[in-house]
Amino acid sequence: MGLITSLSPQIKQYLVITGNYWAFTLTDGALRMLIVLYFHQLGYDPLSIAMLFLFYEIFGVITNLVGGWLGARFGLNRTMNIGLALQIVALAMLLAPTSMLSILYVMAAQALSGIAKDLNKMSAKSAIKLLVPSDEQSQLYKWVALLTGSKNTLKGVGFFLGGLLLTLLEFHGAILAMICMLTAVWLFSLFALKEDLGKAKNKAKFSELFSKSKAINVLSAARLFLFGARDVWFVVALPVFLAATFGWDHWWVGGFMASWVIGYGIVQSFAPAFTGKKSGQVPNGRSAFLWASYLTIIPALIALALHYDFYIQAAIIIGLLIFGTVFAINSSLHSYLIVSLADSDGVSLDVGFYYMANAMGRLIGTVLSGWVYQQYGLEACLWISSAFIALAALLSLALPQTAEVPSP
Repeated sequence: MGLITSLSPQIKQYLVITGNYWAFTLTDGALRMLIVLYFHQLGYDPLSIAMLFLFYEIFGVITNLVGGWLGARFGLNRTMNIGLALQIVALAMLLAPTSMLSILYVMAAQALSGIAKDLNKMSAKSAIKLLVPSDEQSQLYKWVALLTGSKNTLKGVGFFLGGLLLTLLEFHGAILAMICMLTAVWLFSLFALKEDLGKAKNKAKFSELFSKSKAINVLSAARLFLFGARDVWFVVALPVFLAATFGWDHWWVGGFMASWVIGYGIVQSFAPAFTGKKSGQVPNGRSAFLWASYLTIIPALIALALHYDFYIQAAIIIGLLIFGTVFAINSSLHSYLIVSLADSDGVSLDVGFYYMANAMGRLIGTVLSGWVYQQYGLEACLWISSAFIALAALLSLALPQTAEVPSP
């Protein structure tokens, strides 16, 4: 307790924000795996499962855009706590009897969850910009990498938790357990977050929702294609492929997906060690181009292995691990660049716009994941993934090409 009280106010707020974000992410990952596995078990086809997440992604797009304005105008503490409350409501909706869990009803619950997730994420990422001095870019990169990496590690634990809870408690028991945990976190967060966190000095205008910065617009477009490339094969196609083609049960699918995301999060946390921090540099547009170029090759190689029936199980498992490592570095680079490029006054406006593009990429990827897999199989999903990453790499060439760590 003495150690906690001796910490600076900035560190205390960082810990509250990170803990809040962790708790939310755990339930978000578990809920996604629960829905994919449970509705696959009920006999839903891949496209129908993908449609369950349609409103989740659509409302994520809208929320990031409007949420950035709300955060700048009313404070990031409010947007973060509203996000937690909405997730609790979304989970409660899924306690309805199985007979009521129609596609439309689950889509509505997922719409609330999508709003909740992106309010929470936008608030957390924006707040870090305000807690690190502007001349400490290396420290900012480190904090962003830790937050993003730890979040994805927890999301992976959530995937594992979702498969485990479905096995042990069944669907409704799993949902109830998550509601109890998240409610406790929400009550603590109401009292722990500073009321003025993230408010812009000048009242943010609604007309300022769209970024006027060329660099942020380009980075947002690259982010759209990067995350579309991941989700086009990862969200629906891969777990259904593992269950249907390899015959894996819920435990194995959930555990494998969880292990992937946990490893992905760990790599994100250590991304600064891979991207030039030791040489006194932080990421720039050239870094983003190079790492996206490396990533482009990986789904193409997995697709070729599928096409030629070349050790398919090994190709997918090993390929996915390599993809996760390189994708994690790409994601961490982007996460640092947006926080670094964003305007400090009303930071959530720029961050919200960027994560709106991120959500749009997930939306496109999710819909394509179900439809393309159902029509053409996993190989086609992988080729689309490779093409999307190539577009992200080309866009990165238009980003600022210099970003040196300021001298101490």
